[in-house]
Amino acid sequence: MSFGFGPRRGVYRDICEEMKKPPLAAEDLAHFESFDLIYRSLCALLYNYVPMSGHPGGSISSGRFVAGILFDSMDYDVSNPDRADADIVSYAAGHKALGLYGMWAMRNEVLRAAAPDLLPKDEKLQLRLEDLLGFRRNPVNRTPLYVKFHAKPLDGHPTPATPFLRLSTGASGVGVSTSLGLAYGALDYYGGAAPRVHIVEGEGGMTPGRVAEAFAAAGTASLSNAIIHVDWNQASIDSNRVCRDGDTPGDYVQWTPAEFAYLHDWNVIYVPDGKDIQKVFAAQRAALATSNGQPTAVVYRTVKGWKYGIEGRASHGAGHKLCSSGFSEVLQPLLDKTGSTLPVCAANEQRCAGGLREEVVEECFWEGLGVIRQAVERNKPMADALAKRLRDARTRLDKLARQPREGAPRVEAVYEIAAKSAQTIPQELALAPGASTTLRNELGRVLNFYNKASGGALLVSAADLLGSTSMNVAAQGFPEGYYNSRTNPGSRVLSIGGICEDAMCGILAGLSSQGRHIGAGSSYGAFIAPLGHIAARLHAIGNQARQAIVKEPYKPFFLICAHAGLKTGEDGPTHADPQALQLLQENFPAGTAISLTPWDPAEMWPLVSASLALRPAVISPFVTRPNEKIVDRSALGLAPVTDAITGLYRLRKAKGKGDGAVVLQESGVTYAFIEQALPLLEKEGIDLDVYYVASAELFDALPPSEREKIFPAEASARAMGITGFTLPTMYRWVRSEEGRAATLHPFRKGHFLGSGQAHRVLAEAGLDGESQFRAIVSFVKERKAQPA
Repeated sequence: MSFGFGPRRGVYRDICEEMKKPPLAAEDLAHFESFDLIYRSLCALLYNYVPMSGHPGGSISSGRFVAGILFDSMDYDVSNPDRADADIVSYAAGHKALGLYGMWAMRNEVLRAAAPDLLPKDEKLQLRLEDLLGFRRNPVNRTPLYVKFHAKPLDGHPTPATPFLRLSTGASGVGVSTSLGLAYGALDYYGGAAPRVHIVEGEGGMTPGRVAEAFAAAGTASLSNAIIHVDWNQASIDSNRVCRDGDTPGDYVQWTPAEFAYLHDWNVIYVPDGKDIQKVFAAQRAALATSNGQPTAVVYRTVKGWKYGIEGRASHGAGHKLCSSGFSEVLQPLLDKTGSTLPVCAANEQRCAGGLREEVVEECFWEGLGVIRQAVERNKPMADALAKRLRDARTRLDKLARQPREGAPRVEAVYEIAAKSAQTIPQELALAPGASTTLRNELGRVLNFYNKASGGALLVSAADLLGSTSMNVAAQGFPEGYYNSRTNPGSRVLSIGGICEDAMCGILAGLSSQGRHIGAGSSYGAFIAPLGHIAARLHAIGNQARQAIVKEPYKPFFLICAHAGLKTGEDGPTHADPQALQLLQENFPAGTAISLTPWDPAEMWPLVSASLALRPAVISPFVTRPNEKIVDRSALGLAPVTDAITGLYRLRKAKGKGDGAVVLQESGVTYAFIEQALPLLEKEGIDLDVYYVASAELFDALPPSEREKIFPAEASARAMGITGFTLPTMYRWVRSEEGRAATLHPFRKGHFLGSGQAHRVLAEAGLDGESQFRAIVSFVKERKAQPA
């Protein structure tokens, strides 16, 4: 009995069997060989002078195919890195940052020598040879040449502070999903003529589970503009046999990168020798010519650390010792070819004190970079030929005249409405007292309002929970079913691998980074808060890093923590998790993320709109599952729902001086307070100031004077808290030891809660209305018993 793959839309090809004649003329081949020699030497210099910092091996093994991407495959404008209609290259393999910076600087040197008119006029949009002095340097660095040349601080893994980059990458496979998000965004906005997204990765970077999720999504959606270039060198940090290789089992996985991609319905073009420039270029041109609608993986068999003197895993994050003989041997072929010298190693060995004197090492580094500059300048035919290729790339892009597809979304409409209307709830979203609905449904309706207003700028997804989390509501009015670029391009619902919160958040973050959409993904808060945290954090890092190039608003995506809190009690403690908020609330730099914790479904419009108006990178609403009754706020003496836009607001004002204050957060405990505890307190004659925390970050966005007016410092000193989340989320609002000791929270009794109906779980936690009443009475009595 035999076993094989079932039918696939993708196809497998071996470039050796297809290449009829070499794509490059002998002269062009010689230019690329010369370029690669200079590039490999530059990689060696970077590691030598920024020792124990960077990854030389993978940077070297990927150099030949990255040169092909930049100088042959891409249609882009080297003079305008931000051009929206251009092809994109995205380094999912963030550990190859050393090579990325080296390649960018080499491209800049080619233009400097042969076509300076193509250099971006704004130096911030270039990555110069001088900027390599900032490799893995902190912005506070003040070494003399770094300051003299105003070098850029280049992060250890790529961020959008570097021209041409859209994403922060390098964290355990997240870069694949976010890079594919860029492709989704481009394909939906431009349609069939969309810019291509070239993704650089290695087989080791394909082993995280989130990469399998992302590959499945891209293959299912027919993401035809995605091309991943796989540096299959078989070496990771710990292994020299990552994948199965023929009959030899892999240390980590039992697939090859080609099998992995083909399994997920990608086209595969295999290059048995990734050092063969002719075959590299032939494979890339074959990828560009493939038109069956599926994404493509070009898999290059390479050698990590090729001609570096250290190969395999030993060159992954390590290299030659500072100015060692091994380092000198790596540089000798370039020195011989160019007639240059590099005297710094012998002459300055004692002067730099083994690398401890930074300013001396920097001088040596700059002398070495001077050799690179000379090598480019002295090879005028090479520089001219490569510069012409960059000019041709711009010409090709201009001729394509890419335009948004008919009916393309207009995401600007979302921000325009949000900036004007946070306090004015649209009539079709208004909720009358007595109505019954869910927080999740109202979030879906708000997102749907914005989706329709923007012509479909919101693409949504859920971890096999579309209806359960009401994310299907956000896509109503658009074609039903899942998005597929060929068969259902109008759908606003992405299928991302099934139960795949990890890749879902990455793809949606990348989609938002592309700038034409807002991604919104939902799952149980217990799952998506931790699993989506890395993608959310890198998205925030990327948005903030981008400010180094241009000051622009952040590009939000929604990480929706659905079925949040104790009212998901039937599913038990594995799902009804109070800890999720602590991962997100006030856990990011100010302005980059906003968490939302509404209690009343009617608060959804003002909170979401106020957040969109501020344009954080991440918006994380916490919404519950059960139906709730819309209360009559006016009759109960409660503040209007639009007061929620301040983040923290006084829900109910004490009628007199007040017996204390209670700070509430989370829907389940607040409904228990309003419907059960409050009537008992009124009957008891206890008069309280009641505050509600709808968003700590929206509150932080207010001027200090307004914050003090809404929630004065003395209020926190006389308050106790009641929360459906964890105790630390109350520390900011409850400052006294007595108040914190009295604060009610799910873990107050020292254990995870059991399963059952919502009211039973609240009772077990001591968060039901009657328990709240008793705790508040006790707290008030203790306060009154204290000496004045």
